[in-house]
Amino acid sequence: MRHDFTGLWVYLSASPLLGLTLTLLAYLGAWQLHRRAGGHPLVNPVLLAVLALIGVLWLTDTDYQTYFDGAQFVHFLLGPATVALAIPLYAQLQRLRTMAIPLGVTLLVGAATAIVVAWTIGALLGASEVSLISLAPKSVTTPIAMAVVEALGGLPSLTAALVIMTGIFGAMVAQGLFRLIGTDDPAVQGFAIGLAAHGIGTARAFQIGPQAGAFAALAMASNGLVTALLTPWLLPWLSRWFA
Repeated sequence: MRHDFTGLWVYLSASPLLGLTLTLLAYLGAWQLHRRAGGHPLVNPVLLAVLALIGVLWLTDTDYQTYFDGAQFVHFLLGPATVALAIPLYAQLQRLRTMAIPLGVTLLVGAATAIVVAWTIGALLGASEVSLISLAPKSVTTPIAMAVVEALGGLPSLTAALVIMTGIFGAMVAQGLFRLIGTDDPAVQGFAIGLAAHGIGTARAFQIGPQAGAFAALAMASNGLVTALLTPWLLPWLSRWFA
């Protein structure tokens, strides 16, 4: 029986669609569990899907490149999906104009705080400088974070893992924190999630409502730009401070 399964897997693994099929099935199953749990944030579908995929790849001894050869179709769709986020944001244009100044200040403070806090905690725990560089842009979307880290001499692969972990954690705890501090404005909630937890947080914000999702998309896109500009300036200063 095991021999038959092994032969079947070898045959399937030769197909570039294997990664795409596994990804869709893993997320579909995770989403069903999320719905059965009443949409509870701790039952995060992204986290469950990631764990399921890791388990399958490990059990079948499949390398990441083989998986990604098929999963890259999903990766390609991230671009159009990100651009499409402008549509719900346009619907909030009037309120965006009235909140432009406070959102701008929040964006600058939030982006700088994320970099400084990440570096500080890592430095206090004894992380190497390469690890600190890789950790700094953890709150922006993966492609931007990896590009920034690669230019500064960090490890893009480590950054990718940290970014995903940050997004999942942010999506899981955000609503609990909002209840704790008494924040119920969907625009504020969305902007905060998008600023701290990038794309995964933005997906969670759209579950709160269209307004929260729109402001999360704005924060995600804006934070990518601001962090890319701030990181090269802040890191030398932080490096001297903790030397």
